Amino acid sequence: MAMPTTDLLAAAAQPPGQPLVADKKRRFRFASNSKTLIGLILIGFFVLLAIIGPWIAPYDPSQRSSALLEPPSAAHWFGTTHIGQDIFSQILVGARSVILVGFLAGGVAAVLAVLVGVTSGYLSGAVGESLSMVSNVFLVLPALPLVIIVTATLPGTGDITVAMVIGFTSWAWGARVLRAQTLSLRRRDYVEAARATGEPTWRIILFEIMPNLSAVIASNFVGTVIFAVMSEITLAFIGVSGISEWNWGTILFWAQSQQALAQGAWWWFVPAGLAIALLGTALSLLNFGIDEFVSPRLRSSGGRRARGPDGKVVRMRVGFTPVLGESTKDGAR
Repeated sequence: MAMPTTDLLAAAAQPPGQPLVADKKRRFRFASNSKTLIGLILIGFFVLLAIIGPWIAPYDPSQRSSALLEPPSAAHWFGTTHIGQDIFSQILVGARSVILVGFLAGGVAAVLAVLVGVTSGYLSGAVGESLSMVSNVFLVLPALPLVIIVTATLPGTGDITVAMVIGFTSWAWGARVLRAQTLSLRRRDYVEAARATGEPTWRIILFEIMPNLSAVIASNFVGTVIFAVMSEITLAFIGVSGISEWNWGTILFWAQSQQALAQGAWWWFVPAGLAIALLGTALSLLNFGIDEFVSPRLRSSGGRRARGPDGKVVRMRVGFTPVLGESTKDGAR
């Protein structure tokens, strides 16, 4: 595995026998990434909002009043609807449904992807091929139409049911990626050494293979959360899920059905749209941070400059793995 240029330069600059400075910072590299930090802060804010939102909402989101379609004011921070409902309270209460469905579906999909993908990748023979065939079958199942059918068939379908259906239909792609990575890892020297010393299969998978798949699992989880959040909002917006239970898609559903844009009531749909955009941006930034943490080429981001032992500036570019070497007569490396 090629080392990043910054690590090589640090190794060349420090005396032998002393630890690298980069080694001390490597454990904090993931959290120090600006994309990751911003994403974690925004996600933490929305999770906190989902927990305390119904408690701090100034009004009942379904309560009617005489303040009909009023713009934002001191009494109603995000304005009111056509029947006097407080939109700010609807945003606060609706955050819980969105976060619950997203993270529950992501957790279910991540667990299934790990169980099927890692097991089918490590085990050979009929068991591995059977699990691979199962993941191929689930890979072609359309999640959103299946959720629509389930919610239309089962009475009293709630957030838990929607999350479970999305999770059970969204794990196949992550399982395929994990299977491919496991097939590559199971022939590594440290895995062969563990197998030769008589380590049981479950211990090899849990302690030798799984730590090297943690970033892939985290990225798969975040991607499934994004898909689940957008699916939940889409279902509420088209009126498939229960429109009596508040979430951000329900707010957009009523705004669209009452022609809020034609009436100039921008405050009815803009706050919900901004909340959806911010949550999607936070999850995407976290996913980008995971990708940069895994890939040294993305981590360099093409903008860093380092100075070599001969004083020449080396610029790292995306798509190349810079490696220090002896300078030639023409200055090339």
